[in-house]
Amino acid sequence: MTHPLTIRKAELRDADAIAGFNSAMALETEGKTLLPERVNPGVLRLLNDPSLGFYVVAERAGSVVGSLMITNEWSDWRNGLFWWIQSVYIVPAARRQGVYRALYDYVRDMARANPGICGFRLYVEKDNTTAQRTYSSLGMEPTDYLVYEELRVGVPYFGEPAGKA
Repeated sequence: MTHPLTIRKAELRDADAIAGFNSAMALETEGKTLLPERVNPGVLRLLNDPSLGFYVVAERAGSVVGSLMITNEWSDWRNGLFWWIQSVYIVPAARRQGVYRALYDYVRDMARANPGICGFRLYVEKDNTTAQRTYSSLGMEPTDYLVYEELRVGVPYFGEPAGKA
């Protein structure tokens, strides 16, 4: 029998699990090994500074089995905040069991209860069709926007590609 799932906002006690999930996700999806000295303090910083966002975790039988991060984007067009869903990770043994749906429903309920939230968004790897199908099944739709970025030079966040020495 499967133990019930509990969804809650993350606490400091969840930092190691979340940092581990972030590292596992980067390796699994992009073949990148995150630097612990960068990701661990990054998780702690968000947990200690609610202005940056928050994490939501899924817990089963006392173990965290999934998480996601919410960050804020101000929309002057809508006079409200978009919540960005980021850093989604579900442990492999808990996948295809409704864990992400439960996390998503929790975030959606929080957003609907807060009149200052005008919507939520996420980005997904363009080739990750499995995740895209999941997001579509929950009612999300692709936007007309592409994401561009410029990273600060000289600030490493990952080591050598997986399998390289």
